[in-house]
Amino acid sequence: MKLQKILLASTATVLAIAAGTAVAQFQKPEDAIKYRQSVFTVMSNSMAKIGAVVKGEAPYSKDEVAKNAAVVATLSTLPWQAFGPGTEGGKAQPEIWSDNAKFKAASEKMQLAVADLNKAAQSGDLESIKKTFAAAGASCKGCHDDFKKK
Repeated sequence: MKLQKILLASTATVLAIAAGTAVAQFQKPEDAIKYRQSVFTVMSNSMAKIGAVVKGEAPYSKDEVAKNAAVVATLSTLPWQAFGPGTEGGKAQPEIWSDNAKFKAASEKMQLAVADLNKAAQSGDLESIKKTFAAAGASCKGCHDDFKKK
């Protein structure tokens, strides 16, 4: 029981330090905007490569799809720290800050969807990849529709 308390306290400390570091890493709002746009650009590139396979426009390579899905899943956790107060701008709609609960829910939905895509991609089951890719794409589109300037 004591060990659990120590582990929980250690984990909480690490998370608090990491959160402080995330906020401190952006010296200017423009840095946060560039960061999040860069993350989304790389995610989009990897999603497009998977999409080409799903649409039959590119040959299926289990290794390539798995690699791209892993990239998307990993990066899906990164851009949110760059949407803090004072980082308005870029292609982000003001609703990100005025309805942050909805934005947070959308980001979590996307992260779950791309985690499912990654799991399917790692299994190599192309039909499962197609289904989870559609769900992941829909979660991305939903967030773009509500929170990204056209």
